[in-house]
Amino acid sequence: MQVVKSGTPKGRALIEKLIHRGSANLTAVDPAVRKIVQEVRRKGDVAVKKYAAKWDGLTRRQSLLVSEAEMQSAWDNISAKSPDLCRALEAAAGNIRKFCEWQKPSAWEKDLQPGVRVGQVVCPLESVGCYVPGGRYPLPSTLLMTVIPAQIAGVRRISVASPHPAEATLAAAVLLGVISFYRMGGAQAIAAFAYGTESVARVDKIVGPGNLYVTSAKKLVSARGDCSVDMLAGPTEIVVVSEKGNADFIAADLVAQAEHDPATLAVFITASEVLAKAVAIEVKRQARGNKTAIASLSKNGAVIVAGTHAEALDLANQIASEHVTVEREDVAKITAAGSIFVGDYSAQSLGDYASGPNHVLPTGGDARFRGGLSVYDFVKIITVQEISEEGIRALAPTVVGLAEAEGLKAHAASVRVRVEKRAANA
Repeated sequence: MQVVKSGTPKGRALIEKLIHRGSANLTAVDPAVRKIVQEVRRKGDVAVKKYAAKWDGLTRRQSLLVSEAEMQSAWDNISAKSPDLCRALEAAAGNIRKFCEWQKPSAWEKDLQPGVRVGQVVCPLESVGCYVPGGRYPLPSTLLMTVIPAQIAGVRRISVASPHPAEATLAAAVLLGVISFYRMGGAQAIAAFAYGTESVARVDKIVGPGNLYVTSAKKLVSARGDCSVDMLAGPTEIVVVSEKGNADFIAADLVAQAEHDPATLAVFITASEVLAKAVAIEVKRQARGNKTAIASLSKNGAVIVAGTHAEALDLANQIASEHVTVEREDVAKITAAGSIFVGDYSAQSLGDYASGPNHVLPTGGDARFRGGLSVYDFVKIITVQEISEEGIRALAPTVVGLAEAEGLKAHAASVRVRVEKRAANA
């Protein structure tokens, strides 16, 4: 894990690279993904099963749809073998659900002025597809993070896809009452959700993280306007900013996120050279024996020594990381982050599992313009306006003036005819 000073040529070059890293590079997989998506669109289940058999271990006897009996069996097995895991799933689900309930937007109506009433209604999406990775690390926690906000939003039809789903993932589905669970992954799962097949119902939106093939497929179907997606998530990212934090704790968070993927970005920014050196030493110690973390930290890990604390915070905002840890007094100064963690004891792993906020977060600098997955991703905010005769008379001069200035005579006439009609009948 390299240590650099922000004001040196090496430091400036590294910072520039971090800021302009962009999202995941999909160039290498885009052609293959385009072929898979097109084939699934044309051939439906035949294509999905072909790719699921090739990459996901689907056997001829297995259907794409996991039966309710199989899911229930997974829950029963987990309950018998690992009751602690069942309790952990229940506790995490409870916290996520409570946070989502607090987060859910509300409908409202107000009088803007006499005769002009405006407001909004909150309508859930009709259907969503939740993608749950099943590769290097099966992630039942991602099922909780994607399904629960959809349920709180009121989405009527929620489907889940996961390649060779782990027993714990199926158990989590039972806990949440998921019925439509598909044994499929990769680009073929995204295409199946986007276009529908004989077995898989088409959805309005696809959410959840995945590998490069998943991300490329989400980009393709959303660019065509065929299906909405949440975000194009890339490798995990962590930035920690501190001058007074505990080196052991900071290092633990950096190593924990680094073990997600060899491409994880792990950065510590500080104005304290003493703490910078201590964290670098501790990271090396704690990563010992963790091959994925070592690979990630060697390639993408960095300790940046800033000139001042204010500069350190500014660099964090420019990098716009998925996870950002700061002190309590600095929370309001972070304007670009997927999720903010505050102080020594807010381990980022807590957010990955059980503290309530979502762990599906923007990467590649996308935190500049959006936050993490939330209930808002599963609803439509539809505006409402009701204008009375009194209201239209009050608004008419403004609307007619603007419409005529824009050359839209019919717009002006649509208002004028109502005002004149009312005046003639008075």
